Amino acid sequence: MTHALALQTFELSKRFGSFTALDRVSIDVRPGTVHALLGENGAGKSTLVKCIVGYQQPDGGAVLLGGREHDLPSPAAARALGIGMVYQHFTVVPGMTVAENLLMAKGELPAVVNWRAVRSELQAFMDSAPFRLPLDATPQDLSAGERQKLEILKQLLLKPRLLILDEPTSVLTPQEADEVLGTLRERAHAGLCTVLMITHKFREVLAFADEVSVLRRGVLVAARAVQGATASELGASMVGAAAVAGPEAPASTTAAAADTAAPPRTAPGAVRLALQGLQVRGDRGERAVAGVDLEVRAGEIVGIAGVSGNGQRELMEALAGQRPREAGRVTVAGVDYRATRAQNRHLKVRGLPEEPLRNGCVGGMSVADNIGLRSFDRPPHARAGLRVPGSLAQRARELITQFRVKTQGEHAPMASLSGGNVQRAVLARELSEPADVLLVSNPVFGLDFTAVAEVHARLRAARDGGSAVLMVSEDLDELLQLADRIVVMSEGRFVHACDCAGASRHDIGRHMGGGELTDNTPDLKVAA
Repeated sequence: MTHALALQTFELSKRFGSFTALDRVSIDVRPGTVHALLGENGAGKSTLVKCIVGYQQPDGGAVLLGGREHDLPSPAAARALGIGMVYQHFTVVPGMTVAENLLMAKGELPAVVNWRAVRSELQAFMDSAPFRLPLDATPQDLSAGERQKLEILKQLLLKPRLLILDEPTSVLTPQEADEVLGTLRERAHAGLCTVLMITHKFREVLAFADEVSVLRRGVLVAARAVQGATASELGASMVGAAAVAGPEAPASTTAAAADTAAPPRTAPGAVRLALQGLQVRGDRGERAVAGVDLEVRAGEIVGIAGVSGNGQRELMEALAGQRPREAGRVTVAGVDYRATRAQNRHLKVRGLPEEPLRNGCVGGMSVADNIGLRSFDRPPHARAGLRVPGSLAQRARELITQFRVKTQGEHAPMASLSGGNVQRAVLARELSEPADVLLVSNPVFGLDFTAVAEVHARLRAARDGGSAVLMVSEDLDELLQLADRIVVMSEGRFVHACDCAGASRHDIGRHMGGGELTDNTPDLKVAA
């Protein structure tokens, strides 16, 4: 008899005021299968899952488990029925050991813990688990991938009959992702559990899922077996048609290109950005960037790959002037670069930071004022130190139209925009004039499918216009699709470099986990 639990939702609906987040959604997840849930941001995926696990109560319809309708007033009620949930963001307690985190996952604890018996039980569980972690290690001792495995182990300890995963591979190397999803698929096919997986990666759906359901604007628009499906078909279902970023968008921004190789690269020009022996300290005083060398040329995108927490954030903050450099030199077009506002204007250095609403905007200021942060004090927007009335607003209206920023108007607060439209507004500011160097950090994190295609098209257009683009992304598929060259960063060092054309994702993934220093690209310097 299978332990796996069948899940059905029958015409499940959820409204928030006048907004309908779910509109009579009926999905069927067969026991002992891996079922993928696809959809753009705002499509209703999170709302659907929250109704299944008891965080939210539907306004209509029903949730059926094992063919029987169940009322799920709380997550505790869902857990009691055998539903487990692994969230996108870590929920482990940093100061507790692996053993203590696993014990806490059980919920109810005795007044006095018999640690001899508990450790024996946990060690037996770990010996039979698909992933093994030292019981005495703390999350600070673990890599991001190991912490994600700990999140999954917490749920497996409870022997769930239905396991829901929200973007389970966002912090994993390709090898770790394949290991995790492959192991969970084996458990599902063995009848130990059913897996419902939210993901935005078509490759994972096609490689590991049995069936897929696609939501669009709160409505179920497709439900089918994965066998025979293509990335292009899934993408078209998500957006209603092939996603095109605009008239300048190349064909490679469509869903069909989601898992293809990088587009043909343009011939690179002169070195625009050069790093020599750059060292940067982290938040706790540790050396986060350990003496790296790098050259980025005009007309190319160089992508920095790596698992989160290996120095990428500190590197980009140092280049943007948000973090002091301990040692080394940075030059732009041969000029020592200190990231001042005057230098950024003179050397044409622009940036798209991670979480731009927090790192690149003033949320309470208007869209027009945010778009004008680089130019408000220069002609034609200012003369003799005084602003020209209406000039900045007029320019903002032009850029809002050109970059398709959805807003109530140029005077609306920046914080009122959605994430994708904040990205578009920042791109409008940074790319409204030619950029010689473009510094980009996780440019599409949290954006929906259509916004991703638009941002990618803008970055390609900048590259094709002669910009030198340095881009950090934790999504290797994105880098393989977009970049011309990839540098892998591990423990603050560049440990591998390669052209994207013909690159092996598993070879790159091996170095993401820590590898030998190599230099496979003649014109790319890698710190030794």
